[in-house]
Amino acid sequence: MDGTGATGDPPRIRSGALLDVGPLPGRPGIRASGEINVSTRLSWENALTELSRRHTDVSYVELSGVRFVDVAGVTALAVTAMNLPVGRVVVERPPPQLPRVLDLFWPSLHRIEVAPR
Repeated sequence: MDGTGATGDPPRIRSGALLDVGPLPGRPGIRASGEINVSTRLSWENALTELSRRHTDVSYVELSGVRFVDVAGVTALAVTAMNLPVGRVVVERPPPQLPRVLDLFWPSLHRIEVAPR
């Protein structure tokens, strides 16, 4: 991949049928569906890297189609948010384990706002 989509949007990243990550229409951010685990981690981390490159003030991560995210996947999201120079990441409709892991390991991380399912 060359790092950009044909329209200047982030590229769609596919890792078999397990994880599909692409641009979020109408807002700055990404939409993911499938599972975020050891098999799909590289695709997830690449998508978060691209998200951070395009970040200005607020980036959205829409996860209503994600069935599972492991601790390392939540860690990648938290580290991405912590490394942003300004602003925050709004995580929309994540699987239940994501806010639990954030609360457990990063209870005072204000750069991530979780909008429930």
